[in-house]
Formats: sequence, structure tokens, C-alpha cells
Amino acid sequence: MTRARRAGIALGAVTALAIGVVGLLSWQHQPPATASSHREAPLIASDPEADSTDLYAFIAPDAPDMVTIISAYNPLEAPEGGPNFYKFGDDVLYRINIDNDGDAEEDIAYEFRFHTVTRNGNTFLYNTGPVTSLTDPNLNVYQTYTVTRVDRYGNREVILDGAPVAPVNVGKRSFPDYEAVWRQAIVQDKSGAKFFAGQADDPFWVDLRVFDLLQVLPPGQAKDSLAGFNVHVIAMQIPITALTRNGSRPTSPTDPAAVIGVWATNYRPSVRVLNPDGSRSDVGQWVQVSRLGHPLVNEVVVPRGAKDLFNASHPRDDAQFLKGVTDPELAALMNLVLNFPTPTSGRDDLVQVFLTGVPGLTMPPNVKPAEMLRLNVAVPPSPNPNRLGVLAGDLAGFPNGRRLTDDVVDIELQAVGGVLKKVPGAETLSQGVPGNDVPFQARFPYVALPHPGNQ
Repeated sequence: MTRARRAGIALGAVTALAIGVVGLLSWQHQPPATASSHREAPLIASDPEADSTDLYAFIAPDAPDMVTIISAYNPLEAPEGGPNFYKFGDDVLYRINIDNDGDAEEDIAYEFRFHTVTRNGNTFLYNTGPVTSLTDPNLNVYQTYTVTRVDRYGNREVILDGAPVAPVNVGKRSFPDYEAVWRQAIVQDKSGAKFFAGQADDPFWVDLRVFDLLQVLPPGQAKDSLAGFNVHVIAMQIPITALTRNGSRPTSPTDPAAVIGVWATNYRPSVRVLNPDGSRSDVGQWVQVSRLGHPLVNEVVVPRGAKDLFNASHPRDDAQFLKGVTDPELAALMNLVLNFPTPTSGRDDLVQVFLTGVPGLTMPPNVKPAEMLRLNVAVPPSPNPNRLGVLAGDLAGFPNGRRLTDDVVDIELQAVGGVLKKVPGAETLSQGVPGNDVPFQARFPYVALPHPGNQ
């Protein structure tokens, strides 16, 4: 939470930083991979509504004066998952945090609270007839949400109240024109900022068969294990001037105000009470149960016994694990198991990529090392985006923020393998999955429509 409110939040320490993120999986130079942050820790695996799966931050070509942030939740949603379809948690506080001065503390935060309404409790149906709008009385179960903006001093402003959530894509009989209804969930606040909350295609791509004792497939046989699955997303497009430290819109990448850091956290009340009548009460202070900045952090590297601690941690505590970054254990494992010449010590290249930001691009002045997405808002969108981002000379891509089309698994594979240190062969490391199973949209909220339940 903010500095003023953090006393009541359970914030543990990170026991391992994910800089060897995918080195363990670099088997025969054709590694499998794991989901970005899907079911990554024991506690959050049983709490999907509070599970952050992916986080994106970028400057979109059609909105160059805005920062677009997309956060995804509720992993592996089967499209046909009725009659109680997936939703945001009414008892979860969803939070997107912004650090605009490099001190690893949130200076601005956007908090999202959801509310579920059931019009008719005497039917099992999600909708009682074809739905043509978000206000259609046939939409039996729907959600609304409130957005509160919090500044570094704890001042709170409700900027949206009662905003509609896009419903799940039950199928063509229920939604004759689903996209028309889905797009009605795009709303604006008084500043012109855009918001969207609802179901979408899972925008991450990866082969999850790695969990079968590190199963490795020959090149060309890897598949996107998340193809056909949905998630719930919160997307927002905020004016750059509302996020920078001095309210400016920087035009030079070297402007001290040009770099912001972004991470997502989710909270639940500390006490859950199950009542004899089947109802449930949630009381107590908010406790952080999920944290996400860079992809693949808690999923692969943090050991099982420490994964829940990572989800309760705060970026300001990350510097104490600097040695685990500069001398990554997984790099040594790559040497031992694969005979791949990955440097095992002095990895300042990884410190820049994952903790401090890249000098001249994503490193703010007087930065405190911390794991979060860092975005230089003065770097314009690329007219020809490259899936390998900065590694391929596309400065508008990961790790300068993260676009939907950035292949973060391949980028991190190559970084850990030593591509920045010119290690031969590091530039060939790849997960083998070419991209998302469906195209992304060219306009806000950019994610693809969710897969229908009757496919």
C-alpha cells in the first residue's frame, strides 16, 4: 500500500531474485518454459481470483501521450467453465503501483474493487436470454467496479464508481455480437484516462509440458499450452503527465522524469469466516498475497518453500539479494548440466536488466535496485516492433516496459545465457513457441477477445 498505510500489510522478504529465470530450462539449446506467473506459489495456486498472471506497460502507437498498463488475473480459465463462470474477486483488492522517482516505493497507485450482482437468484443461468448490451436485463450475473487513485501521501480519490465489467464469452446464443458488448466496457474518467475490466484471451504463450520432469521436445514440436484459455484483465491508459514525478511529458529519454516503475499487487482480508448458512465473511487488515513485476520471477527460480514469501514482499527489500543476481546459481547449473559457457559471476548485465534498469534507457537517477517493470515514457513506439525488444535494437520493447508482442521467454533466456556479454550461441536460445495463438487488437485494450464457451 502507500507509505502511510503499509503498517497493516504483511510484506515479507524475497528469498531469491529471478535472474537465472529460465537458465534451468535451457536444455540442448531448445528449452521449454513455464507460464509467466500462473499458479506460481502454493497459496496463490488455490486462489486464482487473486493470482496475477502477467503485467504489461508500454506506449501504444495510437496513444503516444498515454501509458498503457495491462494486468491479467485468474489463470487457465476454460471458456466453458459454467454455470459459475470466472470473475474478479469481490473480496480482493487489486492494485497497480507506480514508482516515478526510482526509490522502490509507490508514488501513485490505482486500486480496483469489484462488486457482483445477480438479478435473479432462482435460475442457474448466467444470462436468461440473448444479451445485446451491458444493461440488458437478460444479463443475469454482472460485475461493476470502483477505481481509487492513491498518491504517495495516502490521499485517495475515487475516479470511477460503478464502472461495468465485460461479461464472460458464454457463446453465440448468449451473445449474438459479443465484441459489441465487450467494447461497451471501455470507460473514461474525467482526465480522459481509459479503463477496461473483463475477460480476454490469455496473452502469454508458452509450452507448459516442462512440468513433466522437464520434458523437452525437438525444435518445431513445442506448442502454446495456453492456447484457447482466457484470463481476466484490467487495462488502463493513463496520460503520461499523470504518472511522472513532476507532471511533465518528457521528450528526451535522458530526462530524469522519463522512467517509471510498475508492479501489481493483490490483497485479501486477513480473516475468512465460514458461516453455518453457507455464507462467508472476510474481515481484518488487508494482506498482500500476490506480487508481479517482471515475468517469470516467482514461477521458476524462487524455491517452493519461499514462493509465498515472494508474493508478500515489497520491491524496496530486493537489494539485499544482489549477490544472487551477480553470481546466479542457475548460471552455474547451465555450466554443469549443459556445458553451456554462461558466465557465473560478475553479472552486472543482469543487474541492469532486472534490478536497476539499463543506463540511458530505463535506469532512473539515484535508483534503488528493485524488481519491477521499468518504462521510459519518452521512447516513442516502434513502427516495426521486434519480438526480442531491446536485444534486437528495438528500444520500445522489453525490458523497456513490456508489450503484448514481446517474447519475454526468449529475451530472458538469451540474457541469462550471456548475450549481453557476447557469449557464443546465447542469441540462439529460444522456447520454440512463435507467438500468441490469436492476434492482438490494434486499439485499446489491445488484448484479444476471449474464447467462447461453445467453441
